Amino acid sequence: MKRVVLIPANNEEGSLPKVLQDIPKGFVEHIVVVNNVSTDNTATVAKENGAIVVDEPQLGYGKACLTGIEYIKTHLKPDIIIFLDGDYSDYPEDMKALSEKLESGYDMVLGSRTISGDGRKGLSPVNTFGNKLAGFFMRLLFGERYTDLGPFRAIWFDKLLNLRMVDENFGWTVEMQIKAHRKNYKTCEIPVRYRKRYAGESKVTGSFKGSVKAFFKITYMFTVYFLRLK
Repeated sequence: MKRVVLIPANNEEGSLPKVLQDIPKGFVEHIVVVNNVSTDNTATVAKENGAIVVDEPQLGYGKACLTGIEYIKTHLKPDIIIFLDGDYSDYPEDMKALSEKLESGYDMVLGSRTISGDGRKGLSPVNTFGNKLAGFFMRLLFGERYTDLGPFRAIWFDKLLNLRMVDENFGWTVEMQIKAHRKNYKTCEIPVRYRKRYAGESKVTGSFKGSVKAFFKITYMFTVYFLRLK
């Protein structure tokens, strides 16, 4: 089974080495770090810790993911892709549980930080509010139950390509979940551990501006996809 980890990273030199060192040895074939307009040594520390580095000069979480996916599609062609953040808030070791659940018969498996206390204790009030709001919209508009929009997730690579992802910033995770639902993918959530980021500043909850942008973008995504797909 060929597994690849994709890590979008913007100024994560302080935490990225710990993330890369904690990825289970021998479990994944490649680790791709997308250096997304970093002004620090993110690219250097990623290479020093064995990752493939791909540069994306346009800032945006979704844009970094799209660039990484294109590289992986062209050069690596895995069976499974695992998305992981570079801030060391997730526990990389938990990717084994995500992948095992995926391989048991699911199309996409999401790591939920809200199912257990081990995940909830690391969430900020903004994260908690955003998850509750997103869960409400998912039930109201799509009849689907999700407890989290967390980025830590695993999906079969061909299934991901079939989603034809397009969002370039804050709407990436919700777009994936809505499209997977519309395509009748078999999905589930499993509990994952979570902690406060190890270093640096969150691009979403680390500032009022980032939080507001994320709120409006996620609300916009729910509305647009509901109207478009109806």
